[in-house]
Amino acid sequence: MEKAGSNSPKSALKTKDVLKDKFYDKTKASRRSPPKESNMASPRSPPRENTKPQEFKLHTQERAVKRAMFNYAVTTKFYIMELQKKQEEKLQKLIEEEEVRLLRKEMVPRAQLMPYFDKPFFPQRSSRSIPRESCLHMMSSKCWSCSVGNEIYNLHHYGHQTLKPIK
Repeated sequence: MEKAGSNSPKSALKTKDVLKDKFYDKTKASRRSPPKESNMASPRSPPRENTKPQEFKLHTQERAVKRAMFNYAVTTKFYIMELQKKQEEKLQKLIEEEEVRLLRKEMVPRAQLMPYFDKPFFPQRSSRSIPRESCLHMMSSKCWSCSVGNEIYNLHHYGHQTLKPIK
């Protein structure tokens, strides 16, 4: 009966469970490490210790502070430039107002004499303003080398006779 009992369904279930466990262990072992060509030749490496992630620091806060300082510097620079520009414009305006004031002071209308209507003024041409031409025909008659030295003397000494008015 015992032999017959060994073929009972309970013992069959036990053998199936044992086979499943063995098969499960083999598949689990094959998933852990790929099969090597020579498992026997290389010794197994020691298992690694549990590693902790290394803490890292983001520099976003530092960059934000530096960026804020830079933005502040740029805005202050623009503000100072704007103040300087306004001050220069104000100074230029004061200078222009002073110039206008001086011009107005100079341009005060002054009393002038009344013109004489019974004796009208007729402008006369000055003798200095009459252009005169030089006597080149006299110079051309002499040779050039002879007239070079005497030319200044002739024009200076006899200037009023040799120069004729242009018509």
